[in-house]
Amino acid sequence: MSLPAAPTLPSWLKPFTSFFLWWPRVNRDTTRADVMAGLTGALVALPQGVAFATIAGMPPEYGLYAGMIPAIIAALFGSSWHLVSGPTTAASIVLFSVLSPHAEPGSAQYVSLALTLTFMVGIIQLIMGLAKLGTLVNFISHSVVTGFTAGAALLIATNQLKHFTGQDIPRGASFSDTWSAAFTHLDQIQPGIAVVALATLLMGIAVKRWLPKLPYMIVAMLGGAVLAYVLGVWKGVQLPTVGALPASLPPLSAPNFDAESIRAVASGVIAVTLLALTEAVSIARALAARSGQHVDGNQEFVGQGMSNLAGAFFSGYVATGSFNRSGVNYAAGAKTPLAAMLAGVFLLVLVLFVAPWAQYLPNAAMAGILFLVAWGLIDVEEIIHTVKTSRQETAIMAATFAATLFLTLEEAIIIGVLLSLAIYLSRTSKPQVRVRVPNPYNAKRKFMDAGHVPQCPQLRFVRIDGSLFFGATSHIRESLAAQDQASPEQKHVAVVAHGINFIDLAGAHYLAEEAERRRSLGGGLYFIGVKDTVQEQLAENGALKPIGGANLFDSKTEAIAAITRRLDPDVCRTCKARIFRECQIQTAPEVVMPNVLMPVSHA
Repeated sequence: MSLPAAPTLPSWLKPFTSFFLWWPRVNRDTTRADVMAGLTGALVALPQGVAFATIAGMPPEYGLYAGMIPAIIAALFGSSWHLVSGPTTAASIVLFSVLSPHAEPGSAQYVSLALTLTFMVGIIQLIMGLAKLGTLVNFISHSVVTGFTAGAALLIATNQLKHFTGQDIPRGASFSDTWSAAFTHLDQIQPGIAVVALATLLMGIAVKRWLPKLPYMIVAMLGGAVLAYVLGVWKGVQLPTVGALPASLPPLSAPNFDAESIRAVASGVIAVTLLALTEAVSIARALAARSGQHVDGNQEFVGQGMSNLAGAFFSGYVATGSFNRSGVNYAAGAKTPLAAMLAGVFLLVLVLFVAPWAQYLPNAAMAGILFLVAWGLIDVEEIIHTVKTSRQETAIMAATFAATLFLTLEEAIIIGVLLSLAIYLSRTSKPQVRVRVPNPYNAKRKFMDAGHVPQCPQLRFVRIDGSLFFGATSHIRESLAAQDQASPEQKHVAVVAHGINFIDLAGAHYLAEEAERRRSLGGGLYFIGVKDTVQEQLAENGALKPIGGANLFDSKTEAIAAITRRLDPDVCRTCKARIFRECQIQTAPEVVMPNVLMPVSHA
């Protein structure tokens, strides 16, 4: 049965009514599946929310708040059927990196700055979505994300090291200083704390591996809490705990827009925005590929922006697409975005009953959980694959990884993005320029790369694959010059232009100069299969007249038939290559008729 059509809306209103596109899919069967998926997602979000808030330096309850209203809003205004938004490891650690120099983590001032940052991120995301800039995330290499997450994983473990071992490590110490202090003060390790943390970590690994159907984080947390209780009764060991969480709905909040707050968060807004959008769109597309859905990147920008704007007023901090929650949502059988919305609603209810029990959760057990989260972030297979397949991508990944560890996280993201853009520009500025000849072993004489196959001594066919813009002009000039140096008698050059999609002013000027130069040498510059848009660009930039409209051909057959009549007949008489069908008429010197129409080639 076909779905009812979405109502016709004004274009300006469509980005805010995307739910009309998926709501017709909702029925009794999908709702049943979405309810179960939403409940599963809410259970998973409980331990994760507390863990992510700890990473972000926020009070633990804020990690739960960030998974409630923002998840509902993102699902309502996004386009993905399975994406679930909320706090994530990467966004949390970037938030900590941006705000910790300006305020004490967990303090009221820190929370206020987090709300301001969240609001500003939401505004930028919304503007980018409305401006249809969803394709911008395509310029962030996957290697940047891989390197960043691997570095972030080590930083998570580093920041939790003092809770894992009980050592007295100064807050805010750098990556190298933290590990240096840990190894030089091994005598400060507290056995009770280390045992609980290590047991929690090992329990989580074991459950995840051998009992994958169980929520491994919840099981590991409960196991760590029980072990801490046993140690307290048996050995009298009292371990620091997270403390009771408020059993309440997310309180209303408001960002602070004073100049000092804006100045404090401004440096990290762009980095957080790019990271959050990249994470959300990448996850949405990955799940869409499995479900056969089309994801609108621009609409996801709008959904993420709306969710963060809402989060800033409902005590949430920066939310983005959560890989864990989204993966669980998909695996649990979610059919529509209603599942993600229900996950936020169920989390609201669960917090009212579960929050008081957090007073029994030791910090050591939470540290064990965060070590487990950190290990899961390192994509060892992808790192190995990148190292084996691409030096450039490996360099991007390694640079981002190193910058993440030794610079601020916003600087690491920007460095990774700039490296990605640099390599992208390097690739696009060097389009392929290949010499082509008819294949003598093919009945239809299809063209192939020249290699060691004989070429016409006067005419060279060159295929250019790539746009001729200001950055690529120099490479094309050098390539043709090198070919001229190798074969100086080939004064006629025919460019197979099927792969040229764009020519700017600099490219057009170069082609005009090249055409005039070859004409002055007694040759010519010709183009085969030029696209209509490219012809228009040549005309607009004043290059079509110097090149000559008569030198543009629709096919190789037409080009060969016309150009062979312009070649030097004296050279043709003694030529032994004869690679074109038109050359066969040259078998006897007395019948050379360069100005007469010859039989066409089917090359």
